[in-house]
Amino acid sequence: MEAYLLVLAVGLAAGAISGVIGTGSSIMLLPVLVMAFGPKEAVPIMALAAVMANLTRAFAWRREIDWKACFAYSVTGIPAAAVGARTLLVLPVHAVDIALGAFFLAMIPVKRWLDAKKLRIQLWQLAIAGAVIGFLTGVVLSTGPLSVPAFTSYGLAKGGFLATESASSLALYVSKLATFRELGALPPKIVLQGLIVGSSLMLGTFLSKRLVHRMSLASFRYVLDILMLCSGIAMLWAAMQ
Repeated sequence: MEAYLLVLAVGLAAGAISGVIGTGSSIMLLPVLVMAFGPKEAVPIMALAAVMANLTRAFAWRREIDWKACFAYSVTGIPAAAVGARTLLVLPVHAVDIALGAFFLAMIPVKRWLDAKKLRIQLWQLAIAGAVIGFLTGVVLSTGPLSVPAFTSYGLAKGGFLATESASSLALYVSKLATFRELGALPPKIVLQGLIVGSSLMLGTFLSKRLVHRMSLASFRYVLDILMLCSGIAMLWAAMQ
């Protein structure tokens, strides 16, 4: 019961933060899920919760979705996420912890470099990004630090960014979830746990909508970096136990 209360509390905070900056729920919540349920169980639980969170965020900002960008990103990202999910399920548990922790830490300088370049991309380049990020989403679960610069480089910001990134991520996570189900990684217990965690993320997302326009770009970057640093360290610490 204590583990569930901790997961729900962190899920509520993670949903609120991701509702403001467009990402961060998986980065913040995954280490807690790993400690509570184990890495192999945590990944499909988080995938189901992420579907619910992205569905909520896309619905909240549905009027601002850029459907062209969403389609370009998703058409390549969906099959790539399925391939990545199959890759994940054959990895050893210890390797999953290390891969997740190392990925979160590596994304801090990568994201800073992408932000500094201020690149502008077109739809076909967004489709390439969707394939790469889709595969990584299947393997490491949270690729928000990469999808954020991909969509902002296309020219989306605030409500338009939140709406389009959420709708696109929803498609990728559904693909990953379908692969988990096909491979028998979604037993009823995991589904129930995912629904419980996802409910806390959904509530946090709705509570955060009013804060979106108040957060500066600098604050967004610092919050995301801190989340990745803490989560990366937590995952590597879990791998050493």
